[in-house]
Amino acid sequence: MTAALLRPATQADTQAMCKIYAHAVEHSIGTFEEEPPKLDEMEQRRANLVAQKFPYLVAEIDHVIAGFAYVGPFRPRSAYRFTVEDSVYIHPDWHRRGVGRVLLRRLIDDCTAAGFRQMVAVVGGTDNHASIELHKSCGFDQVGGFQNIGFKFGRWAGIVFLQRALGDGASTLP
Repeated sequence: MTAALLRPATQADTQAMCKIYAHAVEHSIGTFEEEPPKLDEMEQRRANLVAQKFPYLVAEIDHVIAGFAYVGPFRPRSAYRFTVEDSVYIHPDWHRRGVGRVLLRRLIDDCTAAGFRQMVAVVGGTDNHASIELHKSCGFDQVGGFQNIGFKFGRWAGIVFLQRALGDGASTLP
């Protein structure tokens, strides 16, 4: 893989991210969203997470956005404040070429530095082997899931939960 420039996503990246995400919505079970968000909605989502100081990254290769990744709160209750949920989306031309791995590793590093203690992945589709294996390659353990919880593309689909500790994890108090 050509070396990717990893950097914080900006408003100028939103159109490229919107296209990448729309492809995922329309062609994969990786997200249970069924209608791609409009550009302004996608930008609002990015801006909201960035305003809360969550990492939101793009991978740029030869001046083209090859993928993006971010974290947000795992759940809204305050006891979850040290746990984040990651999302990784890659342009189809860059699937299985290492872009997801470098983005996820950087997210892990950034979240560890920010003091988060756990990262969770909620993978759409129990047969979404690429995402499951990506997460396992970055130190995640498969910890559970739900069968037939979503309905997309005319079929029932489950989700897989993966988790990894960040920094000291639960071995010390925050």
